[in-house]
Amino acid sequence: MKKINIRNMQVNQEGTIASIKIGGELGRRIRDMGLVTGTEIKIQGRAPLYDPVALRVKGFTLTLRNNEADHIEVEVNG
Repeated sequence: MKKINIRNMQVNQEGTIASIKIGGELGRRIRDMGLVTGTEIKIQGRAPLYDPVALRVKGFTLTLRNNEADHIEVEVNG
């Protein structure tokens, strides 16, 4: 499986979170939103200027800014 960060994923692409590459307040906030290792996600869409990104997580839609998405590494097929 290939590992990429969420910013580089395409719309409708699915993957499993492999790691969160930041600590501190931002890392805690990301984890508090349910984005933890092993969680399956799907990219639902992007804003016209590609920021923010909308993803489907555990049955709800969550949006992240690209500067937050850069710290989340995802395993994707292909």
